[in-house]
Amino acid sequence: MSIHENLPPRARKELKKIGWAKGVELAKLARRDREKFQCATWLHVARTLPREDSQRAVERELTGKIAERWELVYFKFYENQLPVIERAIETAARMLGSDQSRAYCLEMICADFLAGANLDHGDPETLLFSAKRFFHFLSPAQKQNFLAEIDGQAA
Repeated sequence: MSIHENLPPRARKELKKIGWAKGVELAKLARRDREKFQCATWLHVARTLPREDSQRAVERELTGKIAERWELVYFKFYENQLPVIERAIETAARMLGSDQSRAYCLEMICADFLAGANLDHGDPETLLFSAKRFFHFLSPAQKQNFLAEIDGQAA
């Protein structure tokens, strides 16, 4: 219904060619822009780009942010594994801030594991990779403190 309520008639005629998924994305733009919606431009984007790229273009237009590519990953867990996994993700969310996604929390759990697993006799490049990932997520003040502490230890 959102597609038919928000897209102009010209775009609705093209819906079979571009597909429903792209139509939903265009409806978001049309709802925001109303009569200023650039129908021809966005129909061209929808026709020429694959679905994921088209969705990223719309998201970039709506939010002003460049959307990072993503991929769905499926795991099969046994029932007895779920409590440990859920608890680890919940703990990471409390430590990292509850506004972080579960995927981000899982990434940080994995980075922490890699850093710990490579302390003694592992690959130093893996440890460096993990450290860089952690550093990236520090606030500017925390980054300054970290660098100052590292400089103090190096001297």
